[in-house]
Amino acid sequence: MTNHEEHNDDIGNNHIGTSDQTPLRKDAFEKTDEEKIEIIKKNIENILTTLGMDLTDDSLKKTPDRVAKMFVKEIFGGLNPNKKPSSSTFENKYKYNEMLVEKNITVYSTCEHHLLPIVGRAHIAYISNGTVVGLSKMNRIVDYFAKRPQVQERLTIQIVKELKKVLNTDNVACIIDAKHLCVNSRGIRDIESSTVTAEFGGKFKEESTKREFLDYIKLETSF
Repeated sequence: MTNHEEHNDDIGNNHIGTSDQTPLRKDAFEKTDEEKIEIIKKNIENILTTLGMDLTDDSLKKTPDRVAKMFVKEIFGGLNPNKKPSSSTFENKYKYNEMLVEKNITVYSTCEHHLLPIVGRAHIAYISNGTVVGLSKMNRIVDYFAKRPQVQERLTIQIVKELKKVLNTDNVACIIDAKHLCVNSRGIRDIESSTVTAEFGGKFKEESTKREFLDYIKLETSF
């Protein structure tokens, strides 16, 4: 193994992200979803056959098709920009100028290093700059960026960046507390540990505002 290969392997094994942008090729959307499903289906068939599985068995016959559709339409559906949720905003007519917190948003994502699940909770807060967004939209933004091969740090940053743009304010924060099955089920096999990441913008960089947010979500940690 070359030094370059060892470096790339270390990045994956240590769950290190290389950018806050999802690494997509320029031709990522030249194929239709149906074309992608057919190609992935054949690759899954090859993987299972190589592993020695009998694809004529009734239980396995449709597995390649199911997995291919799941990859394209479900767990990696957030790669498709056409599925990005529209984020309608509204004027803050009731002049609510305090922190708004949406906590315990379910996170289902996939580690891009081993393609195993990341499961946890996201907690989001913002302070209005004259604009508010529907509560369910925050859940949808989390879900959109989670549904792709991910690194938790990148996911946290992407959520905050998107909400900053939608709300036209820097006063946005996100904390994610999640379990990585690549840690829990392989390698060290530590089923108790979880990973906590945070991104703070604007007023949330101030210690008093940050502490208020942490108090709201009852998270005992420091950043």
